[in-house]
Amino acid sequence: MIVDLCFLEKFTKGDTKKMQRYINLYLDVAPKTFAQMQQNLKDKDWEQLRIHAHSLKPQAEFMGIQELKNALIAIEDSIKSNKCENCEALYNSAFEIHKTSEVILKQKLESI
Repeated sequence: MIVDLCFLEKFTKGDTKKMQRYINLYLDVAPKTFAQMQQNLKDKDWEQLRIHAHSLKPQAEFMGIQELKNALIAIEDSIKSNKCENCEALYNSAFEIHKTSEVILKQKLESI
């Protein structure tokens, strides 16, 4: 399961309005963060890439997208260990997970 909203359901105590607000927030912020990360890759600005990956981690966890959280950690770890040549492939993997989860979250929004 790519998206597991159990944490969000517990956190909001099942309040569908709050769930919708948090999902919408993620759907608004995540694409912008990925765009910034893509620019960081182009500019080879590894520290900013690490910061953006780090900032998106809790949001991925909130939405129950563990695979994305793990991919973001991998980006951070690559930069910390100076293996920046891996970053583009790791970013592409994280972005694909995000795109898939985005579709699922939009469907979930319509059903709650």
